[in-house]
Amino acid sequence: MINSELIRSAWDGLQSHKLRSGLTALGIIFGVAAVIGMASIGEGARRMALEQIERMGVGNILVNDDRPEDGEQLQTILEKNPSGLTTSDADAIGAVFREVNSSNSEEQIKTVPLKSDELMVSGFGKRMKINVVATTPEYFDLYGLETSSGRQFQWRDETDYRRVCVLGWEARRKLFPLIDPLGKQVRIHNGARQVYTVVGVLDRRNVSGSEIEGLDLRDENLDIYIPLQTQLKREPPRASESVLSQIIVQIPVPDQIGSFARIIEKMLTRRHRSLNDFKVIIPEQLLKQHKETQRIFNIVMGTIASISLLVGGIGIMNIMLASVLERTREIGIRRAVGATESDIARQFLSEAVLLSILGGIIGVIVGITLAFGITLYAEWETAVSLWAILVAVGVSAGVGIIFGYIPARKAAKMDPITALRFE
Repeated sequence: MINSELIRSAWDGLQSHKLRSGLTALGIIFGVAAVIGMASIGEGARRMALEQIERMGVGNILVNDDRPEDGEQLQTILEKNPSGLTTSDADAIGAVFREVNSSNSEEQIKTVPLKSDELMVSGFGKRMKINVVATTPEYFDLYGLETSSGRQFQWRDETDYRRVCVLGWEARRKLFPLIDPLGKQVRIHNGARQVYTVVGVLDRRNVSGSEIEGLDLRDENLDIYIPLQTQLKREPPRASESVLSQIIVQIPVPDQIGSFARIIEKMLTRRHRSLNDFKVIIPEQLLKQHKETQRIFNIVMGTIASISLLVGGIGIMNIMLASVLERTREIGIRRAVGATESDIARQFLSEAVLLSILGGIIGVIVGITLAFGITLYAEWETAVSLWAILVAVGVSAGVGIIFGYIPARKAAKMDPITALRFE
């Protein structure tokens, strides 16, 4: 029996019991869909994590202001260190690294301070709350932010305390939806109203909605950037505020990032009189933690999908055993006209494999639809990979072979004379 005839015979066998075949395939369909859905969620989470870590920088160390909002602990901190993180802390970190590293490392290591506040901003008749980031020009290079029009602010703007600003793509769209904002003014309300001239607009940046726990990411599209020294001179922090929100330290040798982080923590602990008012974060370590969490998630989801496929395989075996029993007389007739044991075994095995493959293909379609549905309605990033589809279809075919072997063997070993007498 040639392959085309074998496939056609298997298809006719499945067609003769459509409802039963469809119900049997459900276990495979759900199992494969679970595999595709699990893999798409895992792949989406992996890509999201890599994207976020790349945004924050694998070689970066983040020092965040971490003072409590109120309570006795805050009062103690305000008495001992009312300024919180300061530009002198950033300068001290840079000085320590210049001593620890070689003489030319000063050009490689970047220490970028910033102050971030959500403030009321108005421009071109629009008034809304927008995140205002006061930082140095190095920030744009650190995160690869490019302008679509105009320029970034420069060190001369810093030293001269110029009131200039750079708009994120979305901030520009909200404040100046119909006109070119270059040269126009925005008013930033922080106690006193300060007028800033727009000198540049950033390129749009793709930002995923989810975040890694512990990694505080902003959407740069929504930010407005101003020179840090201009902000500190014209709008000094209030008594309960930290001078800086964050200090970003870029390390040229990522392998040594753990050692540098410990140096930073010890130095700032000494400078802040052992107060717990800052937090040192290493994005690379968060990535490792995220990968471990994702690995556990994949194991759990893979186990669930495997159980579903196992149940589907058992269903196929039961149905094929029932089919062998129903078609006993047919088996006897085929043996009587010259079919060999191998022919009978291949016929029933091909039916089981065909049923599994069809269930696997339908399961892939359901799984891809499920992944898109998760992205659309749950706003959880997913990504369907080719290897997941190939593995799912391959596993479904393997299930058909494994669980179809016993019924096929039973049919092949059936005595022809007994089969012909079966009623």
